[in-house]
Amino acid sequence: MAEAVILLAVKKISIALGNEAISQASSRFRNFVAQIAELHGSMTRISRELRFIHGFLCKMDVRNWNDQAYEIWVEETRKLAHGIEDIVDEYLHLVGKSHDIRWTFYITKGFKKPEVFLSLNRIVSLIKEAEASLVHLFQVKERWVPMASAGQSNNSGYIVERSQFLASTSRSISGDLVGIEQNKETLLNWLRNDGMALSTIVLHGMGGLGKTALAANVYKEEREYYDCHAWISVSQTNSPVVLLRKLLVEFFHQEENLPSKIATMDMIGIQEALGEFLKEKKYLIVLDDVWTPEALNYLSGALVQNLKGSRVVITTRIANVAMLASEGRVLTIDCLSEIKSWELFCKKAFQRETNHDCPADLKAVSEKIVTKCKGLPLAIVSVGSLLSVREKNLAEWKRINNKLSWEMTNNPGLDDVRNILYLSFIYLPTYLKSCFLYCTMFPEDYTLHRKVLIRLWIAEGFIEERGESTLEEVAEGYLMELVHRNMLQLLECNSFGRIKSCKMHDIVRELAIDLSQKESFSIAYGYQNHGVLDTDTRRLAIVKCSNDILSSINLPHLRSCKIFDETMPSSRILRSLSDKSKYIAVLELRGLPIDKVLDAVGCLFNLRYFGLRDSKVKFLPKSIEKLSNLVTLDVFNSYIQELPPGIVKLKNLRHLLVNDPSWRAFRSRHGMHIPKGLLNLTNLQTLHAIEAQDQSIKDLGELPQLRTLRVWNIKGTQCERLSVSLLRLQFLYKMHIAMCDENEVLRLNMLNSPLPNLEKLCLRGKLDEGTLFESSLFQTGDQKLRALYLIWSQLREDPLPCISRLHNLTQLNLTRTCNGDKLIFRRGWFPNLKFLLVRDLPNLLQLVIQEGAMESIQTLQLAHLNKLKDVPLGVELLTSLQRLSFLHVTEEFLMLLNRCSRIQHIRWWYSTRDQPLSRKCKTGKMGAPMDHDVSGRSYYLLT
Repeated sequence: MAEAVILLAVKKISIALGNEAISQASSRFRNFVAQIAELHGSMTRISRELRFIHGFLCKMDVRNWNDQAYEIWVEETRKLAHGIEDIVDEYLHLVGKSHDIRWTFYITKGFKKPEVFLSLNRIVSLIKEAEASLVHLFQVKERWVPMASAGQSNNSGYIVERSQFLASTSRSISGDLVGIEQNKETLLNWLRNDGMALSTIVLHGMGGLGKTALAANVYKEEREYYDCHAWISVSQTNSPVVLLRKLLVEFFHQEENLPSKIATMDMIGIQEALGEFLKEKKYLIVLDDVWTPEALNYLSGALVQNLKGSRVVITTRIANVAMLASEGRVLTIDCLSEIKSWELFCKKAFQRETNHDCPADLKAVSEKIVTKCKGLPLAIVSVGSLLSVREKNLAEWKRINNKLSWEMTNNPGLDDVRNILYLSFIYLPTYLKSCFLYCTMFPEDYTLHRKVLIRLWIAEGFIEERGESTLEEVAEGYLMELVHRNMLQLLECNSFGRIKSCKMHDIVRELAIDLSQKESFSIAYGYQNHGVLDTDTRRLAIVKCSNDILSSINLPHLRSCKIFDETMPSSRILRSLSDKSKYIAVLELRGLPIDKVLDAVGCLFNLRYFGLRDSKVKFLPKSIEKLSNLVTLDVFNSYIQELPPGIVKLKNLRHLLVNDPSWRAFRSRHGMHIPKGLLNLTNLQTLHAIEAQDQSIKDLGELPQLRTLRVWNIKGTQCERLSVSLLRLQFLYKMHIAMCDENEVLRLNMLNSPLPNLEKLCLRGKLDEGTLFESSLFQTGDQKLRALYLIWSQLREDPLPCISRLHNLTQLNLTRTCNGDKLIFRRGWFPNLKFLLVRDLPNLLQLVIQEGAMESIQTLQLAHLNKLKDVPLGVELLTSLQRLSFLHVTEEFLMLLNRCSRIQHIRWWYSTRDQPLSRKCKTGKMGAPMDHDVSGRSYYLLT
């Protein structure tokens, strides 16, 4: 992890040595040429040395995981890199303050400088001390950490040892499994009844789910039906030669005619020997714990397509490896259900009891323990085995339950669980390690939203530039990679497959918190389980706290602070941080009862992310203009209506987020009033929601990087000017336009050329009748539009014939869209549509769905259709439909639903005007309630 810290320091130095900073320094300190030259020389040398150290750490970090001398040296290196980052930040702040009259005043008059500034000479002295310390570190390494030429890290003894141990443990318990019946049946079917062609089967899922155990269970049963078989633990090596040699040894060992020259064979020789051996055989190969697709590239060249019914089975945590499977042959392994988790736990914890029954007095605490394991089989087995040798009394089991987090990270009996995460973490590329550990700063079971996480990662400096991609695009790739590696669990995707939210498995989080603290990455502070705060703490998350710790503790090097405890005293938070934590880059205060932002916030010169979402703040101070490094300002759902004039000076601002409207009622909240000078924010990518003003609408066209735009309260007279500006926004991805009232007409007919990257469009207001025919937004061709919301359009004509040309649509919301009495979805229309909401169509009497329409539909919601006379004709033809909802129906319509035979094979739900949806549900088979699905998440998807 120290390598990530070093990268941040190198990045800061590169900024300090960039053209802009050098130009500012030359202008600002023209009388101090010698000092500037000396400073830049030292920074250049330090940057060079740090890059060498980074390369060394990337090669050595895994191999010396448990070497005490190495760990001490790494810790000292990390501290030095942190110190260098602080010094460079001070320097950048100093050279960037040329607009501050007071500084010039202090220089010219010779008065004592403000405490917040370090003199140039002082910075030169500090950077030279850092350079000397760096040289000393190299000398210490040569004396006490002599490992620079200790071979290649790919064959790390640590990885080999841990992989072998975990694999052998999993294989040894393969005959004592719970909850594998369905997966085992599927796997056996694919092995036995999948034709004679060679087939590759992949078992995919996070570590600890029992992939290896399941594969071993089936392997033991099935191997006798093959002419030859082999089991290889691939995680032991990334070398294709070693992998193929092991495979060859396994096969020839079974026939006792091992080639004498196998140890000296090259790659081609081994491939040829394998091909010749397998040519006429039916073979079964299990490749356990595969981490990269490249590990199998050379193997595929040796496998013979001999139509003998051969099979290759792969277990992996990595989604890219799962793509190696034959079509339809990926078996995704999930966590155990509550019932199966309990069964497995009792089997391990109460091995000697009759029928493995849990004693009545231990049942409640045992259920709490099982719940904490969150269905992870290896955790359940490990904890159950640990408890099986403990006294069966309530006091002892309560003690274990209360400190299970500590047991997970410290008890030798739970080494297996720890090693699951450690191996996954070790295999992470350097650029993902900080991003992963950062997720431990959020509370247990916290939903991690893609957009928020990406903005935080960027503010922390974790994201590196890659080609022409934006930092946001690179960061999204990082998030996808963590999900694909099963380090984070996917919760929800949008209608076209983009990640919306994810979470950390609780067991993974507990172990990652331990890693994070050992690596001095961050502290999660709470009531019962928190790290030790000291003056070197750089990232702090206050999950639960009973006192105002920020007022009593000095954290001068703090870079990131998130407060999740909404009951925490907030009156002194900003003052305390402004006074004591001047380097802070991320300040997330969402949901806190803060009602005022003090002028002192302007002293936080390094602030890049400022989150006041859901707060009670009404105004931002004028000093906000001093936050020249600010990238994200999130005041969504606060009481702020107008931004201070100086906001337009923040040229690094990329994301400005303010209020949203309600959806069903037309009356919206006011947008944010943007001062004159919006065109200065040329790096802006996200802007919502702003109040439509003539000047701001004109300035929109001067924001070339804009990706997401929301504009409220547009007047009909402003539509032409808006269209001119929109045509200049070639990167625009998401747009939401809202008129000032329901009678103002939205005319976008002047948009005569398409917005090439637009994927989400929401138009809220009375739509001009010709817009659907004339505007380029609704034309075919290179149209990328995936999600369309037509809200309060009040069209006289049926809009479906026009918008049906948008074949890429996956999400469609029709709320107050038209005044006709009939909607017909015709054959071939909306082939990719997954989510459809039809709501508040006041005159709709009939809805018809023809066969072949909406062939991909998954969710259909019909809401507030008071005049609808019957269940939609043809709804029974939607074979892909998973959720059908009738919301706020009358009692008469409910009777129709209960009598309608056409929907009894479909899962459907309803609510009446007097009954909340969470309390009223129904399926064709009187199934279980779906409280959260419709009342929460499904609505979120569609609106």
